[in-house]
Formats: sequence, C-alpha cells, structure tokens
Amino acid sequence: MSADLLRNIRTAAAPFGLNLIAAIPASRYDAAVGAAYRSAAFGKSFGNRSIIAIANGGGDFWRAFVRWTGAHPEWNERANPLDDFTRRIVEDEILPLAKAAGVDCVSVYPFMSGAPTLNFMELGKLAGIAGPSLLGVVVNPTYGPWIAFRAALIVDAVIDAPGEALGFDPCPRCATRACIAACPARAVAYPAGWDIPRCLEFRVENEPRCAPRCDARAACVLGPEHRYPPDELEYHQRRALAAMRPWYDANRRPRS
Repeated sequence: MSADLLRNIRTAAAPFGLNLIAAIPASRYDAAVGAAYRSAAFGKSFGNRSIIAIANGGGDFWRAFVRWTGAHPEWNERANPLDDFTRRIVEDEILPLAKAAGVDCVSVYPFMSGAPTLNFMELGKLAGIAGPSLLGVVVNPTYGPWIAFRAALIVDAVIDAPGEALGFDPCPRCATRACIAACPARAVAYPAGWDIPRCLEFRVENEPRCAPRCDARAACVLGPEHRYPPDELEYHQRRALAAMRPWYDANRRPRS
C-alpha cells in the first residue's frame, strides 16, 4: 500500500511539474537535524512516520502556475501567489490520495513563516533529491540548481524510497567551477562556498546587476537546459531582494 501511495502521488503531481518526489523514514531525517526541525514538532504521534519530499525540477511547475493564473488572473493579486498555488495542488490533488489510502498525513511547506517547518535542504539530501553545492542551493544530477522544494508530507506509513541523488556531491569534482568567475560579487569560492553577507550586500547595492538572474547559478554546468524561464527567474529574484533589504538596512546600510 505504501508503494502504491507514493506512485499515486507522483502521478497526481506530475502534470503540475512536481517531478522530484522521494520518501524516507522520519527517524533517518530526525537524526540529522536539530530538535526544532524534527517531525515530532507537528504534533502527530504516528507509529511509523515517513516523510515524502516534494520538489520541482526545471520550469514545468512555473508553467503550470502561469496557466493557472492565466485562467484565474485575480490570483496574482495575492501576497504570495506561487506559495498559494503550491498549497492548492497539495491540498486538492495530493492529500486526498493519502486519505483514500487510509494513511494519516500532515502537510509541511518551506514557506511556513512563524510556524514549525522542516529543514528542507537536509531533507532533500537525505531523500536523494539533491546534493550540496558552492552556490548555497542544492543541485540535482539532471536539473542542476534549477530545483526547488515545494512541500513535504509526514505520513503514518513506512516508505523508504530515496531518489537518484543520494550521496550526490558534484562540486569537489567539477573541472570548471564556472560559478566562481561568474559571480560579480565574488561571493562564491571553493571550498568555502557561498558568502551570504557579501552576496546580500552586493545585491542590494547593485540591484539592476542581479535582478534578472543569479549569474553564478546560471553558470553551473549541471542541467543548463532546465534553467527556469526568464519570467520565473525575475519573480524569484525580486522576492529574494525584498527579503534581503531588512537585513541590509539593519546590518550594512551606511550610517550618516
């Protein structure tokens, strides 16, 4: 039954571009993260917990979102239209499958501000969806850095089905490391990785330079054919910049 549930979830999610789905026992994830991010924070006393990680690779998820907003233009007036679209898919298309299978289930999202959530990057590594990179994002063997975690399901079922990226760690073997030279802020280095303060400061002070896309991410040699379309890149970059400004104002803005 557990294998059927995972297969049914993959089938239901695929038309929306949610094409990276894997599952592991919750105990394996909980052993790797701090207490605040463990599955028990969600209040369910499941006897056999597993976590199903749901992510997208490439631009099909965005294209599904564009189709939806084309048919429902009022959706773009929401504060977080893409996050709300994610919830709609999970709650309308995926959660009913668990209920039909008689499996108790809790949905978790990476954008649950002010509420318990999971460490999605760690979950993605353990579940074999992606591996670490110098860029501060995880990377997939097929889609490269053009992936994003959208949701997870904590289920009362035993499922151990990690993806193809289990143990994937490409940067130490990369011959070009083109991402380093491509970063105008010099915020990517090997082996140090992503210098977050340097990146944020440059992004805020040189807004037009990085507004269309992250050049370092675009230079990654993995999965360039799966790069997000320009309108998606602009959407994410704009929202990332808005999130960076408060930190810059508090920590880096010159004082008169």
